[in-house]
Amino acid sequence: MHVVITGANRGIGKALADRYRARGDTLTGTARDNSAQVVLDVTDPSHHDELATRLKGQPVDLLICNAGVYLDKGQDFDGYPAEMWAQSFATNVTGVFLTIQSLLPNLRAARGKVAILSSQMASHTRALGGSYIYRASKAAVLNLGRNLATDLSPEGIAVGIYHPGWVQTDMGGTAAEITTDQAVNGLIDRFDALSPETTGCFETWDGRRHAY
Repeated sequence: MHVVITGANRGIGKALADRYRARGDTLTGTARDNSAQVVLDVTDPSHHDELATRLKGQPVDLLICNAGVYLDKGQDFDGYPAEMWAQSFATNVTGVFLTIQSLLPNLRAARGKVAILSSQMASHTRALGGSYIYRASKAAVLNLGRNLATDLSPEGIAVGIYHPGWVQTDMGGTAAEITTDQAVNGLIDRFDALSPETTGCFETWDGRRHAY
């Protein structure tokens, strides 16, 4: 199986990449710098063109859109500058769409699957205040994933959206609820189970259906 993971140089992305390699899958990992196999700034269309050229003719069985930022962590009402909104949406939303768009021929060749990492903070049931940019961008990518699931379903390409858990990474912090290993074990189970019958799902790392 050929797996492509964006943001594969740290945190959940790196742990997923290590696990897929260990189980014998072919792995293409990307990062904004040269700390992964392929340099890919998901906000840069030229990088997507280069990725598409590099992988031309190679079927992709699973694309994991993991790259994301949480730039507004700890901001108050005097913060949230416009540029922070633009940068966050460029990475967390536009970057996901551009990645899927550029690798669509590869996904079609394999009748592959797309896994989008969103967050429980995208759900209207988790409106606890604060982190407005992150919450809004993760809600937007949840909406994007649901609509892509509708449009790609006739081609047999399944799209799932996932809350990876509050994970003990640089982004999640040391007070987070679960370890990276727990998150990765659960996510891989979810990705393996994703099918045309479950396309459009929004699930937690441990298999629970999440409210939209």
